Amino acid sequence: MPNNLTHFAINADDTARACRFYQNVFGWEFQSWGQPDFFQISTGDKTSPSVQGALQKRREIVPGAHMVGYECSFAVANVDAIAAAVEANGGTIVMSKVAIPGVGRLMFFKDTEGNIAGAIEFDTAAA
Repeated sequence: MPNNLTHFAINADDTARACRFYQNVFGWEFQSWGQPDFFQISTGDKTSPSVQGALQKRREIVPGAHMVGYECSFAVANVDAIAAAVEANGGTIVMSKVAIPGVGRLMFFKDTEGNIAGAIEFDTAAA
């Protein structure tokens, strides 16, 4: 598996306002999904597909530090192996692996430069 960028998320204080902004600026479409204040983003079409996106209520992956900016996740074959590699190379696990039912297992890490990113092992049997 090439460990490609597979998902991005936009964190927002006011999700309705943020949806309107991106819809008006880029023409993106939003669909409510799962928990409140979480929307899947459709940014592409059949001729120009996109990376999967979400717009979500701002949260703290690292306690005391609200997520600002864009959050990226990478598709990996084995999230546990990636967690071990992160730590072996000077990074820090900031959110241990969690299961997203029907999607897979996700963890977040901080790289050596202080950037936070996710690694997701897709598995529709995850519970």
